[in-house]
Formats: sequence, C-alpha cells, structure tokens
Amino acid sequence: MDPITLPASTDVQALIVDMDGVLWEGNRALPGLDGFFAAIRRRALKVVLATNNASQTPEQYVAKLAGFGVVATPAEVMTSAVATAEVLAARDLPNRKAFVIGGDGIRTAMTEAGFELLDLYETGAAVVVVGMDRGLSWDKLATATLNLRAGSAFIGTNPDLTVPTEHGTTHGNGAILAALTAATGLMPEIIGKPEPTMYQLILRRLALAPASALAVGDRLDTDILGAIRAGMPSVCVLSGIATLADITACEARPSAVMAGLPELTDWLNAA
Repeated sequence: MDPITLPASTDVQALIVDMDGVLWEGNRALPGLDGFFAAIRRRALKVVLATNNASQTPEQYVAKLAGFGVVATPAEVMTSAVATAEVLAARDLPNRKAFVIGGDGIRTAMTEAGFELLDLYETGAAVVVVGMDRGLSWDKLATATLNLRAGSAFIGTNPDLTVPTEHGTTHGNGAILAALTAATGLMPEIIGKPEPTMYQLILRRLALAPASALAVGDRLDTDILGAIRAGMPSVCVLSGIATLADITACEARPSAVMAGLPELTDWLNAA
C-alpha cells in the first residue's frame, strides 16, 4: 500500500497519540516529551492519548504524565479498556456478568459500564475480557478457559504481542490471548488497534473527520494499520518498536516517518 500524503500541520486539528514507545518506555520519558506537549498547547490543538495498554485507568495515565511534568486531563486519554467497555455496554448480551483478566484499567472501565465482575472459578459470564495483566496466574487462565468453553464471548482489549519497557521488549497481551486460543480453539474479537474502533470513538468524541486528525504511533501492526483502516493520516516514530527496515518491508505504511518527538515537534512548530 502506498503511503498517503501527510497533511500540512496547519490542516491538522487534532493529534491521536500512542503512549508506550512514543511518549515513554516503561517509567522513562522519551526525549522531547515536554516540548511536544508545549507545541500542542501553543497551537491549541486537540489531543487524545490513545493506548492499547488496558492495565491502567485514564486517571493513572494523567498522574504518570504529571510525574514527567506534563499536564493532561482524563478526557484526553482513551485506553483500549475504556473503548472495550463502551463497545460492550452498547451490546445486547445475555447478562451483565464478565470475567476479566487485566489490571485496574479494564476492571474499572467494565465496572463503571455496569458489568458484574466474576471471581476465580465462577462461571456464567457473558463475556471474557482479556487485557494486559502483570498479576496473571494459572487460576485466572483456568477461569477464563472454563467460561469460554461454556460459551462466553471472547474479547481482547488489544493484540500486542510485545511491549517496549525500560528493560527491553517483553511479552504483551497478545501472548495471553494466544494461550487462551490454544486452550479453547477460539479466536478473540479485538477492540483496540489495529481495529479502527478506538480511532472512530475518538473522532466521534472530537467531532472531527478522519482527515483532520493525525495518528502518531510506533507500531505498524497496530497504530499505523488502525489509522489506515480509520482513513486517517499517520506518523510512525522510530522511538519504539518499528524500524526503517520494517516500514520498507510493510504494506501498511504510514504517511510519514520521524525519528521521535523532537522531529514531530519541529513539524508542529513550523506552522
């Protein structure tokens, strides 16, 4: 697929920005983070930080940004957990019971959406929802497997096989989904990127057409492919997972490639 043309920065009304590998690696801010947000605020651009990581709440991400000296609001954060809960809340399900593998982000989002979260070895869930879980256990996988085999819908907040951290690249939520697929023979429905759902929810929230928002990410198979499916221009930064060699070999190419936040900031400031 040929890359689409990157619009002039003066034509961009909003940025939809991934976090892991773009803004930070684990608990380490990437170079240019403060200047990037200063440029966004100076331009009075709308911004939504859109992450496939479902382990934390929007409020927790706001607190993390504050630790880096960046001020944001929960309304400026969209996680795959929030998107998943919003999508499932709108569905006609047999009940409002869910078994959830994941951290505070997905558990809080599902509870706030009106779902009853089942405990270990309880069955009868309408849905099994799987997000990144640093407390993953045999018992959690067993409970998910039992519910899936009994007919629960299988939902993955995101398919990311790996996650960039300050220690290096480690396994992501896709690895948990693969284990459950191996145990049940079922494939999950994915809500997060590369499906366009998250981007579409954000565009609706911002009341913008796809061409007016620029997606920024570090993964071709999620951030960039999701933007293409949503009809949005995109920038792939090389501060996370993707390399130039990956981009050259991939059909789902971004509109532009930049080294990281400093180059993106220069592009914004040139307006």
